[in-house]
Amino acid sequence: MARSSRNDKFLQLREQFPYFVFESQEYELTSRGLDIRFSFNLAGRYSFSPTLFIPRKPWFLPDEKIAGHLDNIVFNIGMIELISYWKAACPPRLIVRPFGLSAEQVAWWKNLYFHGLGEFFYLNSIDVREDNFMQIEVSSEILLPAEIFSLADALIIPVGGGKDSAVTLELLGGAPGAIPMIMNPRGASKETISVKGFSDENFIGVMRTIDPVLLQLNDLGFLNGHTPFSALLAFITVLTAIVSGRRHIALSNESSASEATIEGTDINHQYSKSYRFETDFREYVSRWISNDINYFSFLRPLNELQIASLFTRYREFHPVFKSCNAGSKTDSWCGHCAKCLFTWIMLAPFLPQEELVAIFGKNLFDDATLLPFFDQLTGIADEKPFDCVGTIREVNLALCETIRQSDETRLPLILDYYYRSGTLAAYNQVDFATELFRVSQEHYLRPEFLRILIKEMTKYSETC
Repeated sequence: MARSSRNDKFLQLREQFPYFVFESQEYELTSRGLDIRFSFNLAGRYSFSPTLFIPRKPWFLPDEKIAGHLDNIVFNIGMIELISYWKAACPPRLIVRPFGLSAEQVAWWKNLYFHGLGEFFYLNSIDVREDNFMQIEVSSEILLPAEIFSLADALIIPVGGGKDSAVTLELLGGAPGAIPMIMNPRGASKETISVKGFSDENFIGVMRTIDPVLLQLNDLGFLNGHTPFSALLAFITVLTAIVSGRRHIALSNESSASEATIEGTDINHQYSKSYRFETDFREYVSRWISNDINYFSFLRPLNELQIASLFTRYREFHPVFKSCNAGSKTDSWCGHCAKCLFTWIMLAPFLPQEELVAIFGKNLFDDATLLPFFDQLTGIADEKPFDCVGTIREVNLALCETIRQSDETRLPLILDYYYRSGTLAAYNQVDFATELFRVSQEHYLRPEFLRILIKEMTKYSETC
């Protein structure tokens, strides 16, 4: 999405639609599973009813263990789900009716909405501050207390179908009681868990629907843009922990996700994958939902280079993984976007060119149309791509190492372009091996999980 000037439209819509209401929530445990429905409305003129459904499978706890214990987590899912609909007109008042929120919770939600919509505000050129973009008004005085759950010391591993969650699944998927979780299962995610021997009966599937009225508003010219999807996923994983009776939720967000997309600002496409969000979310869950749940990112101590170095060893995942957003509907690599190019660059120091071509279908380093994305990824351009990509430093170090390893007399077009640029000289003296074995201390891994990760990194270092 290119940057546009929509601040006038923003002001016009806020005047036309002065409030947004979280009307109600409902859920039902049936023989099919757990059905959840929310009711939102935009100034009484447009209504939305998004849904969630979790099919009942062998891992599903008996109803008597979870019935009566879902109001709180469902309410919080509604609080994050509504932001996709609120952003269509950005009403100055958000009215919350199902349950109450403390003043601290209201401040927490405003912080999440503001920073989670940083990219949305930036690309639409909307001028707002955290203290004036939204007022949250709570109608109910019923404050839902945090609860104590009897949870097994077992893992849920969210899987998206990319290389990161494949690494986590490879290293943790064999633990007793471990189970993958997939939102709106697709080919790559289902094939990834199949590689590790998980069948349709032993993964947690969550089906989320978007109300078609929102898509109609997009077509009518209402505001649109990126929302903090990973924050929604975070709350949904807590729901799956409760209904499956598992304590640990092992995400696959890396240290690199904390780098701002726009240098010198807090604007980050991956805000809800950042260490900052993980810290805030863990505190929120502990205080207001349950302190029995351990949400953490297993790969947080690592950077994208380290994750790529591990992933390239797990070749059984190579034919099935997909990280391309543009190709997600067809379960393919589009070969024309920043995410495809970034993934190629990360893997290039560790895989032969013919294996890369087998994965992506062509040599991305020979595609001149990718040069604008390349400039963004390497820091030649002023902005990084608004996509889930690693740091500028990681990209440059991967390129330097790829060129260092090359024994060709003619470099591919993009590598030759990079070789002739001044950017290479700024990174060419960095010791690549050192970067591969530096572990960040910013993480929430318990010792037993950290040992698994360090052991695997040590095994890799011994093969280098």
